[in-house]
Amino acid sequence: MQVSDSAPRIGDIRRKYTIGELMDTVSVLILTHNEEKNIAKCIESILPLTDKIFVVDSGSTDMTTEICERYGALVAFNPWTNYAEQLNWGLTHFDFPSEWIMRMDADEELMVGLVDSLKKFLVAPPADVSGIFIRRRVYFMGRWIRHGGYYPTWLLRIFRKGIGRCEALWMDEHIVVDSGRTIKMHQDIIDKNNKDLTFWTDKHNKYASRELLDIIGKRHAGKDGSVLDARPNESQAQLRRWLKNSVYGKTPLFVRPLLYFSYRYFIRLGFLDGKEGLIFHFLQGFWYRFLVDAKLFEYQRQQREIEIDRQQ
Repeated sequence: MQVSDSAPRIGDIRRKYTIGELMDTVSVLILTHNEEKNIAKCIESILPLTDKIFVVDSGSTDMTTEICERYGALVAFNPWTNYAEQLNWGLTHFDFPSEWIMRMDADEELMVGLVDSLKKFLVAPPADVSGIFIRRRVYFMGRWIRHGGYYPTWLLRIFRKGIGRCEALWMDEHIVVDSGRTIKMHQDIIDKNNKDLTFWTDKHNKYASRELLDIIGKRHAGKDGSVLDARPNESQAQLRRWLKNSVYGKTPLFVRPLLYFSYRYFIRLGFLDGKEGLIFHFLQGFWYRFLVDAKLFEYQRQQREIEIDRQQ
């Protein structure tokens, strides 16, 4: 995807708003790898808020970095290990000029209402607030996935510089803040990937391998970099992690994906999301979870065979 000559540049964006309307108090950090189909719409949604955009690219071979630079973003390269290490590298590598940092994925967009709310809030935020949770609205095959317990998903995406960091996990990592309190902003960020289903399934196959590393490394439940309390309390992420570790994780392999899908699709009304929802909830709520179990089963079998060989 080439950026057309009509694509807005930083100067054009500035002229569209009154002096001072672009925020000097927030910078945006994005991780990229071959995101030419998504990154332009992502940056265009950010520019009405701020032009301080920083990108960590892990070696794109398409037009991703050129598009980012065309829009005025500062791009740095870092080889990929996992999401947490890449994000934390970006947080320490860049000299952010702003008091606040916002993390975004390349396939996400800021809604106008969120931009307006952030402008008002960041003018004079309470001194004891260190992080802001916002809602993620996921689109799949062009349809908003509103049911199945998938909306709203609250994510801590905005935090004060020097206070926020990413948990050192291979999968299901979250931003955490070291001090201060967090608040919720009742506005949405849109997650709408323009790539096809083959990309989606390939990505989730890699996710399953990453989740396996967390399982066998016992990185969940507050160990090895996980700092979210593994008990149900006020945070949606903490509650979901507690349920995953204490309920789902103790249910037999291959049974739990079926139970989870049935819960999402029938009890949490996922069927109301239409044909696109059927595909999404089946793939994300059953196929992906079944794939994780299959990889875990394979690993356990390999370990048993290694142990038998040692005893012979």
